Amino acid sequence: MASIIKANQLQDFGGNSILTSDGSGTVTVNSAQMKNTPAFEAYLSSAQSVSDATNTKAQPNTELFDTDSAYDNSSTYRFTPQVAGKYLIWGVIAAYSDGNSQLDRAQSLIYKNGSVARNVTMDMRSNPGRYIMPHVQTIQEANGSSDYFELFGFVDGTTGSQTFQASTSNLDGTRWGAYRIIGA
Repeated sequence: MASIIKANQLQDFGGNSILTSDGSGTVTVNSAQMKNTPAFEAYLSSAQSVSDATNTKAQPNTELFDTDSAYDNSSTYRFTPQVAGKYLIWGVIAAYSDGNSQLDRAQSLIYKNGSVARNVTMDMRSNPGRYIMPHVQTIQEANGSSDYFELFGFVDGTTGSQTFQASTSNLDGTRWGAYRIIGA
């Protein structure tokens, strides 16, 4: 036997609204503990020149969203969540060398508080290419007050110039993001 409960609001014992409904199927989560925030995604809007074979901070300057203004897209390019918890943090460096068969290695790195927390390397020295996009992700604890995260990249070319390639809101390129994991 099935039952139906109709309500436009679910409250806890203290009278705090946890969920609300507008009556047409749209449900809003009102409890901060039930939201995957802070969260952001940002991308690099124009190519960024980098030094060869050197860890370089990416400067994704265009935000797709930033729920809590926790990402600085204009000076430090840091994500500084002000809510303690575990975060899934991901990034991709679109490594590019300006000539065919000149790209040997590329890395995407997530830094926490100025040190490498996770990195992914793609090594093509036996068969160099021109463009590659290593993707990195990690789950990291943030203290909610001072921890910060940054996206770095490494591009090693045989000759010529190396860059982090730009992206758009929906096309591949250098980008990264993060969100708080609820229930962890």
